[in-house]
Amino acid sequence: MPLTVDALLSVRDLRLSLVAGAAGRNRVVTAAHVSELERPGEWLRGGELLMTAGVVLPADPGSCREFVQDVVGGGAAALAFGVGHGQPYRQPPPGLVDAAEAAGLPLLVVPDEVPFIAVTKAVFAALAAEDRRALEHTIDVQRKLTVAATSGAGLNAILKVWLDATGRAAVVTDLLGRELAAVGSAAPSLVAAGRPALDEVSGRGLLGSASVEVDGLAVGVQPIGARRLRGHIMLVRTRQPQLGTLDAALVSLLTLELERRHLADEPRRRAGAEAMTRLGAGMPEDQIEPMLATFGLSTPRVRGLVLQAQQGEAADLAADLALVLPGGLVRCSGDTVEAMTTEEVDVIALLGRFAPGRAAGIGAALRPRSAAVSLRQARALLGSSERLGRPAEASDHSTSRLLLTLGSPDLLASFADTVLAPIDAADPRGQLLATLRAWLDANAVWDATAHALGVHRHTVRNRIDRIERLTGRDLAVASARYELWLALEAREALAYADTTVR
Repeated sequence: MPLTVDALLSVRDLRLSLVAGAAGRNRVVTAAHVSELERPGEWLRGGELLMTAGVVLPADPGSCREFVQDVVGGGAAALAFGVGHGQPYRQPPPGLVDAAEAAGLPLLVVPDEVPFIAVTKAVFAALAAEDRRALEHTIDVQRKLTVAATSGAGLNAILKVWLDATGRAAVVTDLLGRELAAVGSAAPSLVAAGRPALDEVSGRGLLGSASVEVDGLAVGVQPIGARRLRGHIMLVRTRQPQLGTLDAALVSLLTLELERRHLADEPRRRAGAEAMTRLGAGMPEDQIEPMLATFGLSTPRVRGLVLQAQQGEAADLAADLALVLPGGLVRCSGDTVEAMTTEEVDVIALLGRFAPGRAAGIGAALRPRSAAVSLRQARALLGSSERLGRPAEASDHSTSRLLLTLGSPDLLASFADTVLAPIDAADPRGQLLATLRAWLDANAVWDATAHALGVHRHTVRNRIDRIERLTGRDLAVASARYELWLALEAREALAYADTTVR
């Protein structure tokens, strides 16, 4: 237990007595200090037992009040006043007693026969004993944690020992923040409070840690992993500003456990890589869907992903993706990583989290039997991604825009403005362009366009006739429709490029 004012009063050899500030008996004493300065507060760090004989302390109430306020401002845990033979005072001045009581500062009287050095020795002896007990407790808990870690019982066994020893809730998450294990009744609150901090530090790898306080609950977030991030732990934080010895021991043992899991998962990753190799080499279509189902990808649509890793990181990156992607179908070849995932996965966010700045091609979401096609699309888009400086994605709605963005933005804008400028000038609100886009998307079918816009078919005809007059193009001719469609696509491609870059 920490050394408190009350515990110091119980040391019989010191014969200390409390004359004011009884409300602060439970204050923790962290050091002892002697000062005869009139204003000692600036020399205090907080938590001290400040001892003085009042050599320069005037006895008037105003001076005593100012002295106590200075001591309290310095963070002292208590004030010890020496009295007796040869001292300026035979008893504490009444003004000092009143001021200490008003401020809630414990005022202790040190009798004449007890020198300040005796009090100092007693304080530091008690602090040393407390440090020794804390060290013995730490060693004992570390031993128990080590036994749990080497028992093969997994994360839950380690965290149970932790909870029994410290009473502090803890939650272990994987690379995506998914809960792997949790202990303590405060675990749900811990997750809710620590989630924003976890999301913030998750992209910083082994350097990402944070401390937050939400609704009175202090939460510490620490990375887990040896050479590469494997997950995080969220802990109820103690008063210590830095990671404590026990906390560090827990993180180390959890690192060993998650690294052990990583190594144990190697056969599954190897099987996934072999399956990707067979898929890329030309597996018969009737075998693809059963193979994907074997790896848990029983989904209506899948998509291929290919990315360019930095030199020497492909194997680690592939292992990370195999852990977080459904099915774990990932392989690396040289500095290229290939993967197969489901349509539901936010691939752009995933790349931003695990491979920021890497060139990446994303195939279209296709039926499982066409998985190889999506993978080939992703491979083909890798070069485009390097040129664009962002992931290149193939889909029913963005392929044409992707191709257009490969051109110069100034050239695209100039082409679109040249074709559409007469319409822009005549209709600043954009009603005509909206009608043109809907009409072209409906394959120039009047009724379908009117239904999509919620207007009468004659209104659509009138607007299209006006566009023909403004542009001088006969929209009954396919090439004229195509040129207008291409101009609209160019503008949307520029907007698409802007949003993806941001």
